[in-house]
Amino acid sequence: MTTRANPLTVLLTDPRGGRLGLGLPPGSLVTETNDGAWPEPLLWVADGVAAPGTWAEYSSARDVGLQPVLLQGESGGEEWWDGGLDRGMMSDPGDHHAEEVLKDFWESAASETEENEDDEDAGETIAPFTRSWPGIASPGRVPADPDTTAADVANALVGDSLESPRPALVPVGRSADLPAAIGWSGPVNFESDVARLCAVLRSWEDRFGVRVVALSHARLDLSVAAPPRTLAEALAVAAEHFAFCPDNIWQGYESIRVYAEEALVGNAHWTFWWD
Repeated sequence: MTTRANPLTVLLTDPRGGRLGLGLPPGSLVTETNDGAWPEPLLWVADGVAAPGTWAEYSSARDVGLQPVLLQGESGGEEWWDGGLDRGMMSDPGDHHAEEVLKDFWESAASETEENEDDEDAGETIAPFTRSWPGIASPGRVPADPDTTAADVANALVGDSLESPRPALVPVGRSADLPAAIGWSGPVNFESDVARLCAVLRSWEDRFGVRVVALSHARLDLSVAAPPRTLAEALAVAAEHFAFCPDNIWQGYESIRVYAEEALVGNAHWTFWWD
């Protein structure tokens, strides 16, 4: 997941990243995990809070093998990335096939939904689908520069649903691998090996121009350069979202159909939250 030579090691002796062609503000390298110190820096985090335009400013770091992301701390100022990462728990996203992962997640979530005796509308929740995995959605028409969409989504998040996000840089080749590369444990109650989710993010990156824009304690914000444009397209994508994060539907919408209509059609911002 990380590049062969971790560019963040340059910051150990060159904190502003001049040798990398960067002009970084004051910040710190993160090496501490739940299991102790990682042998090399997992990420760099700025001391200051991001402003509109910050994500785009940091996007040039991709040229030296660093992916930008916004990190939102927990209420009360806690920094979940300070000693709370589980890098050692992660496999490699390349070890997993996105559709196999989604099929596995779907069958588990759909079965749990239909077997919930307290929910009389359990069957309607996953309609028009059944327990059988409906298959992967068709790709959208991805524009030449999905990072423009990512910058727009980041700007909309700063100061709105993300109150005090910190800019960060992660040594990883593609945005989709970023959560596993740092050992993010936000979905731990759903899936402890985030590399499986990253395999799906790789597929969304290829099919819809997705970028990982922000990470919170248990929340993931993505930009989407080619979102579904019709309800039929959105339903197919919504099935994948239900598999990927059932809480999006269980705790936010009446059904997959309502979620598709209200959250996906033409929406360039996808948000996932795990309880």
